[in-house]
Amino acid sequence: MASLKDIKRKIKSVKGTQKTTNAMKLVSSAKLRRAEQVAKNSKEYAVKITEMIEEIAANIAKSQDELDHPYFKSVKNPKVVDLVVITSDKGLCGAFNSQTIKRVNSFIEEFESNGATVRLRVIGKKAIGYYKFMGRELLDAIEDLSSSPTYEKAAEFIGKVAQDYLDGKTDKVVIVHNGYVNMITQEIRVDYLLPLDPTEFTPKAVSASELEVEPDDDALLEALIKRYLEFVMYYDLLDSLAAEHSARMQAMDAATNNAKEMVKTLTVQYNKARQAAITTELIEIISGVEAMK
Repeated sequence: MASLKDIKRKIKSVKGTQKTTNAMKLVSSAKLRRAEQVAKNSKEYAVKITEMIEEIAANIAKSQDELDHPYFKSVKNPKVVDLVVITSDKGLCGAFNSQTIKRVNSFIEEFESNGATVRLRVIGKKAIGYYKFMGRELLDAIEDLSSSPTYEKAAEFIGKVAQDYLDGKTDKVVIVHNGYVNMITQEIRVDYLLPLDPTEFTPKAVSASELEVEPDDDALLEALIKRYLEFVMYYDLLDSLAAEHSARMQAMDAATNNAKEMVKTLTVQYNKARQAAITTELIEIISGVEAMK
């Protein structure tokens, strides 16, 4: 059995860990509220820009019998697929990153089994470290973006991806990240970014507005799609960050509760050891007195 001094030292150490994990939980909770609000505001922008793309795309399709645009041209059997992976830069967030990597690995297996070449564009230190350890070549390895997303950096990144698509270097672009559902739930989300699916931009009802644009519908659609791609990338980063804070808050809450239970267990162990020591001393005293009689 461990000595009283050792048990006391363990209790002190666990209490210190408990304070740390509780502080991290509170920090993640505060950051989550801010990230959640930003993501909510961004979603409203998404609805508006999608509505505009729907109307412009419908007008073009109506006048041309079909929507003929580079961003909408799909390939039945893609030869090159770009997987954009978003994970966190920091750990201590439970299975947040491992779930994303697991989903990405299933995509890699699926596409490669169909004869496609998969190019990884990875955002976040955790996925970068994992795939480097696995010996996987990375087309992009970007750090500090998932932890501090900005629209400018997101636009710069997705601009290069979209240009590769337009240049014919890749046939398909897919974004995979762990998204925020609520404070206790995250889910893997997959955005089939390029090519765009025309059915997603078909209005359910004829718009009441009569858009008159210059120089033409095609130029406006090009500009809107560019902004749409930038926004999707930015929103996915915000969504992933909110989910990361949510996962970390849960993980730190569980760690804090485990520390409390460990302190209780160690305290009971300490009291038992102390009582045993006192009983032993009493027996020795009584035995000594009896020996002197």
